Amino acid sequence: MTAVDSWPDRLWRFLRAELADFPGRGNALLRNLVACTLVIVVSMSLEVPLLALSLIMVFFVSQSNVVLTRMAGTLFIISATLAIGIAILLLKFTYGYPLLRILCTSVVFLASMFGMRATRLGPLFFLVAIVTIYVQSLVDLTAQPELLLRACLWVWMAVVYPILVTLLVNTLLLPQEPQQQLREAMLRQLTQVQARLAALAEGRAQASGISPTEVQQGVLSLHKLLKFASMRDAGYRAREVQNLALITCVSRLYAAVYSLNAPATDIEALMALRQDCAALASAINADAVSQTPPLHSEALVRSLAPAALEEMRDALRALAASERVPPDAGAGAKEPLLVSDAFSNPNYLRFAFKSWLAAMFCYVFYNAVDWPGIHTVMLTCVILALPSLGASTQKGLLRIGGCLVGSTLALLCMVFVIPGIETLVGLLAMSLPVIGLGAWVAAGSERISYAGLQIAFCFALALLEQFGPSIDLTEIRDRLVGIVLGVLVSTLVHGLMWPESEGDSLRRRLAAALQSIAGLLRAPAQVPAAPADPLHGLSLRSWSQLAECQAMLARVALEPGWQQGEHEQLTLFTQTLLAKARDILLLTGQLQRYRALLDAQLPMPLRAWLGEHQARLGAWLENYAARLQDPTVVPGGLPPLDPSTEVGAGGDALLRNLQELHRLLDSLPDWQHFEYGALAEQHP
Repeated sequence: MTAVDSWPDRLWRFLRAELADFPGRGNALLRNLVACTLVIVVSMSLEVPLLALSLIMVFFVSQSNVVLTRMAGTLFIISATLAIGIAILLLKFTYGYPLLRILCTSVVFLASMFGMRATRLGPLFFLVAIVTIYVQSLVDLTAQPELLLRACLWVWMAVVYPILVTLLVNTLLLPQEPQQQLREAMLRQLTQVQARLAALAEGRAQASGISPTEVQQGVLSLHKLLKFASMRDAGYRAREVQNLALITCVSRLYAAVYSLNAPATDIEALMALRQDCAALASAINADAVSQTPPLHSEALVRSLAPAALEEMRDALRALAASERVPPDAGAGAKEPLLVSDAFSNPNYLRFAFKSWLAAMFCYVFYNAVDWPGIHTVMLTCVILALPSLGASTQKGLLRIGGCLVGSTLALLCMVFVIPGIETLVGLLAMSLPVIGLGAWVAAGSERISYAGLQIAFCFALALLEQFGPSIDLTEIRDRLVGIVLGVLVSTLVHGLMWPESEGDSLRRRLAAALQSIAGLLRAPAQVPAAPADPLHGLSLRSWSQLAECQAMLARVALEPGWQQGEHEQLTLFTQTLLAKARDILLLTGQLQRYRALLDAQLPMPLRAWLGEHQARLGAWLENYAARLQDPTVVPGGLPPLDPSTEVGAGGDALLRNLQELHRLLDSLPDWQHFEYGALAEQHP
């Protein structure tokens, strides 16, 4: 390890990347700040208790677009009503009988934790579980049944009214419409395409500035936004086929321009394609894609070099042809409520039991030591109840880190700012910068977003829970102790009892992604009938699988004791494999596109040779994927590529792509060598 690779440098690079601005982050910050300001004013003016809970609901409900925000808001209102109703019903029959109350609560909690894993309504059951546990701490703090009932009803009010405020802000004041997000995402990609074509026309040979990871994110984000736009707008649903063809065209242009790394001599083709991309961008911006002007590249009936230019021309032609296709009235099948192995997989019941055991241990502990201030220890056990050790560890670290930042800021404000505050305006001036910091972090990726919620929640819990100046430091101390203790207990219980590791699942996911790429490599090369594009469908599935592998790797790397001393090397190995898989997927897609475009120009022997060699390479990649899961699979040799093959006119680009693909496949590292401790730096 060099000084550059030391953990402070890596931490600094991580924070700089995660806290950087990106399109939509400023809007998310503004929406959260406006909603939190309204909630603080309403709660302080009308003396609605549990302001910290109200603020955290704003963060939970406010999503990246209006569709997700409405879905989250509706689900939370239903979940909160159901959870409070169940809690009140339990208290009605078990209030004077502690043992019966704990037994009934345990049954509800176990059923809720099982429902989190075994159904598609995980957030609903999560809220039922956490409210059920939270009410137990209220019972210990409240001696009168009437006050306890009022406390439960205030919890419902503190949850529901900020959700309505958040929906109002996100729908009327600062709407983030998925249609507009989709339009902006396509325009950003087309802008990069035009800039690259202009640079090539001017003879500049610098790198394209587009990485395989950006291609992956671009493809997946367009499809995700199209789904939300269709849910939001009936017009998008009516033009689903045409819109799918549009995002397919943009994705093909974006992926094709990635491979243009050298100046092209065909200036006419570059300028014509750039004009077409500019016209397409103007049509998207004006929401008039169906009236796309005639393509300038239609006049280029000759072969274009490099072949990526032909791929871009074909993508634009396919889009023009899709406008003549009638919409598809078919609807996709809905997913079942229960997962397929709901009652056959023992991990779901074990997960529920482990979560219950950790929560009950913490409940008994803080009552035995008579320290009710650390009741958040139970909530921490529920929050960290996640399917894998890596995910639980990641969330635990974010929870502790966010709590430390929020508590430190609260302590500084309590000492230096609170003595000078006399009005609600001063309270807002003190609180909103910290809430804004939490909102900025919460709008980031899943690797840091939960820390933003904790920053805002811990700060509000320390300073905004009372309707007057707060000078009690014990709340800060008790919450931090409760969180650290809850993380330790939850980690120990889930790590010692039936631990669920994603290490083996990561291998299976990697193998499935490589098998999907192999399927794309072996697929017949044919010009798709507009707007159907089987090659794009296969590529989309492979990109999605690689993205899932990347997210899983981030969780697996945090699993306690994962591969012991080989932890860091194995993480680096998997990252290298994923990076090479992205390159292979991009090159495979380009090779298949070029074959489809040039198929009619190639002689039959060459077409047969290409198809046979791609099939052999695909079979080798499938064998490599099988060895990731089963070390006993016999490795096969990579089929050699005959450099003396006569390709004829127009086939040079195909042969170059095939040679590059052969080189990438040959550079794939061997997981078996790593397992036996012999991983060498043989693959750059």
